[in-house]
Amino acid sequence: MLKKYADLPPEQEAIVSMTIGCAIAVHRGLGPGFKECIYHRAFRLELESRGIRFESEKPILVKYRDWLIPGQKIDLIVEETVLVELKAVPRIRPTHRYQVQSYLRTTSLPIGLLLNFNAPLMKQGTLRILPPVVEPVGPREARLK
Repeated sequence: MLKKYADLPPEQEAIVSMTIGCAIAVHRGLGPGFKECIYHRAFRLELESRGIRFESEKPILVKYRDWLIPGQKIDLIVEETVLVELKAVPRIRPTHRYQVQSYLRTTSLPIGLLLNFNAPLMKQGTLRILPPVVEPVGPREARLK
């Protein structure tokens, strides 16, 4: 079982659990070694078969100052609650975590799952990621950091 690092409302936690359950089913069925696009399709099929609502390859706008920049897509958003980023890589890198945190900040979703299907066990390839906490700082403090 994955450790919880934040208390989510029970209905959101249920969605996270269902999403992880789908990932485990796909991993058990396929195992590691395929391209990411294969896992993406299989994951969508698993969600559909369980009647779980999702959006795939959802385009988002990234805010920079007063501008909105198009061109970024999110792998999946499950039940309008859980952001899912799929990977099939030898190991998760810090940049993968930063990517999910940036998506969470942009979408204001409460939690993200980083799922690496190239892990021997899905438990080892599953990371729960929370939105980054942004603490306001004054101009002087910002210069010092």
